[in-house]
Amino acid sequence: MNIPPPSPEEYAPFYADYIQRATARGDVTAALPLQIDELRLALGPLPDSQARYRISPDDWSIKQIVSHLIDAERVFSYRLLRISRKDKTPLPGFEQEDFVRESGADELPLADLLGEFEHLRRANAIAIKNLSAESVSQVGTAGGAAVSARALIHMLVGHVEHHMESLRGKYLPFV
Repeated sequence: MNIPPPSPEEYAPFYADYIQRATARGDVTAALPLQIDELRLALGPLPDSQARYRISPDDWSIKQIVSHLIDAERVFSYRLLRISRKDKTPLPGFEQEDFVRESGADELPLADLLGEFEHLRRANAIAIKNLSAESVSQVGTAGGAAVSARALIHMLVGHVEHHMESLRGKYLPFV
């Protein structure tokens, strides 16, 4: 199923960059599994010591970025499940800095982090493929703002795009 981009009323302004990045990819359902390979190609060859690289002491390491991708994949997909199933319960936001700090990502093998992302993303790609057009059009509330299932699918793709750009431009040239 081709999932058209959401309208601006279907997501908080904070997510506009993610939506634009996903829209630029074209077919978001095709982009979902492709991003697994793109992440593995970019980061898979790194030894764990290089995957601990940070731009500065205040920035996340490469491993922490992958852990953040995993956390966001889980949060966005949970929101997608609830909203696509017509659950109108307002869903909370999440504090990404706390999640990253508590992840212990720098002590985990990069291969495990990449594998975890892959499993989550493959499961999400199947779940999204099996959604009806009616389910994709559902709107709920997350983090205090309206969000549609369609927007969340685009956010999954756009969020990875956002961090891949950062990794390619700010991290990988220096490891």
